[in-house]
Amino acid sequence: MSNIRLAAVAGHFYPDDPEELRQRVCDYLAAAAPLLDVPLPDRPLPDRPPKAIIAPHAGYIYSGPVAASAYTSLLPARTRVRRVVLLGPSHRVALRGLARSTAEAFRTPLGDVPLEASTLPALSDVRPNDRAHLAEHSIEVHLPFLQVVLERFTIVPLVVGDAGPEEVGEVIERLAGGPETVVVVSSDLSHYLDYESATRRDRETTLAIEARRTDLAPEQACGSAPINGLLHYARRMQLTVTTLDLRNSGDTAGPRHQVVGYGAYAIH
Repeated sequence: MSNIRLAAVAGHFYPDDPEELRQRVCDYLAAAAPLLDVPLPDRPLPDRPPKAIIAPHAGYIYSGPVAASAYTSLLPARTRVRRVVLLGPSHRVALRGLARSTAEAFRTPLGDVPLEASTLPALSDVRPNDRAHLAEHSIEVHLPFLQVVLERFTIVPLVVGDAGPEEVGEVIERLAGGPETVVVVSSDLSHYLDYESATRRDRETTLAIEARRTDLAPEQACGSAPINGLLHYARRMQLTVTTLDLRNSGDTAGPRHQVVGYGAYAIH
């Protein structure tokens, strides 16, 4: 392949050494597995793999343990899932609608992940924009988790800018496919609040996500646009949302005077 989107945050958000990276992801998954055996109160966990997950995208030292809680839920579908529709917010490029990449593959230290682009030209709200993907971490940081959890797969990576729930939800519905496809939405929760304030806000946001509300604001989740779209799709398809994990950087690796919130959710 000649047209490859190179890793932009390897060595910064996650290790750039392949062996270290694989071991780090495996350690996070192993640590998350016991958490999934202890459901949050009144939120029993389904015994089947989800159709979609929401997982965070910060540096692994901060959000990796919470992301692993989402990805562990995909392990039962390790051989079945061959296609991942991956949506993340645009952090660096002002964008209207959704941006696809023209690359043939995305590269991480664990290898190249091929893109599936054949279904995208028919979607009017999805336009080619390689600049939106070039330095965007919200898509990239999920790839090593997917490379460890799934056997073989292609991706449909979409950076989401200014787009409403119906617009994003329609794109998800068009791409959702069957049991061979899983949808991954990338988002952190609150940003730079003190620990107690963040905990309260993230709990409120989690209740809104569980209720499949489609009015989340950026101060609740930086990926509010793709989350709102996924929840619009979930409501239309009568899917349910289960919270798998809810923590912040004060719980994982950072100080507590200013934290970033992270949640892991499964949609069945």
